[in-house]
Amino acid sequence: MRLLDALLGRSQPARSTLEPLFAMATAAVTLTVELGLAPAGRAGVCLRPVRSRRFHEAEAEMRAILDGAATQVELRRDTHGFLWVILQNPEMEELIAATHMASLTLQEHGFGEQLLAAVFKFRQGLKPVYWIYNYKRGAFYPLVPTEVEHQRDNATELRLQSLMEHELPVEKEQERWFPLWDTPL
Repeated sequence: MRLLDALLGRSQPARSTLEPLFAMATAAVTLTVELGLAPAGRAGVCLRPVRSRRFHEAEAEMRAILDGAATQVELRRDTHGFLWVILQNPEMEELIAATHMASLTLQEHGFGEQLLAAVFKFRQGLKPVYWIYNYKRGAFYPLVPTEVEHQRDNATELRLQSLMEHELPVEKEQERWFPLWDTPL
């Protein structure tokens, strides 16, 4: 089928890459110790909305697994209609593992193409700082919103990129740093 797709100019959607999520574990230490960013204990997995019996089965399995890991799970739609799996755990390593497990469970149930991004929330004082993982690109990028709605602090984002690119697979093409406004984290 791939040869036929290539001949007809059709492309297959990129597969979701999950393993780079674990790079956030060591990066979180650097973000906390060297940059003063405190993990907020919340993360989210954003996906295209799904309505099916198979999705409800995947959700039930995911909740059962994560309940055993003492991670709170909540499903919520954002203002743009995307579905979010909101995860809460005060331990960053457990939060990262829960994010991976939620993503893996969805992928194993056939929803890998629906996965869009994972978001890890940090705080610098009262100011939120997000690290967004793009499943299709296998890379992270920062989002630092300002107090002005839907504006970002580009200078801080570029500084974070340069400081963290040795610890995280950071998206090199900045035009792909899509802001996820109004995340329910």
